[in-house]
Amino acid sequence: MPVTADPPLGILMLDSRFPRIHGDVGNAQTWPFAVQYGIVEGATPDAIICDDVEPFVQAFINRGLSLVADGCVGIATTCGFLSLIRPRLAAALGVPVAASALEQAGQILPMLRPGQSLGVLTISSGNLSAAHLQVAGVPTDTPVAGMDGTAFATSILENRLTLDVEAARRDMVARALALTDANPNIGALILECTNMVPYAADIAAVTGRPVYSIYTYLRWFYAGLSPQTFAP
Repeated sequence: MPVTADPPLGILMLDSRFPRIHGDVGNAQTWPFAVQYGIVEGATPDAIICDDVEPFVQAFINRGLSLVADGCVGIATTCGFLSLIRPRLAAALGVPVAASALEQAGQILPMLRPGQSLGVLTISSGNLSAAHLQVAGVPTDTPVAGMDGTAFATSILENRLTLDVEAARRDMVARALALTDANPNIGALILECTNMVPYAADIAAVTGRPVYSIYTYLRWFYAGLSPQTFAP
C-alpha cells in the first residue's frame, strides 16, 4: 500500500515574539506529528490573559477555518485561557477542538485516590477565573498557584524577546512545590500555561506528582484524530 502523510494538527497561535524553546507548544520540533500554525494577529498574551478575549473570538474562528481548509484534522491553541471560547470554536470549526490543558481534568480525576484533588499551576492566578475552570471541567475549589511576578510571567505577558530559562525553571519548581506542600492532598498537577511544558519533568521530580500539560493533552488528542496503524 502507498504510504500517505499523516494529517496535521492545526494550532492557533497568539501574536507573540517571546522565545519558543523546545517543548513549547509553539515550537514544531516539540511534536511527534505534523503541526500547522496560524497566528491570530493582535491577540497578544496580555490581551488574552489580562484583558478581554471577546474582541478576538471571530479572528480565532476565521484563522481556525483557514487551518481546517488547509487539511488540519483538529484544532488546538497556545493559551490555556482560551478554554473560555472552546465551545464557540468547536461549534464554528466543524472539527474537534482542544483549547486548554485544563480540559484534561475529567480524565485525571478518576485516576486519583479517593480524597485526592488536582492542583493547577497557571501563569496568572489573578486572571484565572472560576469561569475558566468551569468551562474546562475543573472543580472551582481546585488549589491554584500562579507565576505572578516572576521573570517567566513577565517575559510571556510583556511579549519580550528574551526568556531566562533557568530562572523560569527555578521559579516554576518553587511555586509548584509550595502548592503541593500547602495542599498535600493534591494527587496530580495540571500546567495551565502552554509555555510550561519544558519544565514539567523538573516539577514532577520535585513534587513527586504526575504532571499533565498541553503536551500530554495534544498527544492524546491527536492519537484519536489520526490513529496509529499496525502491521498484521
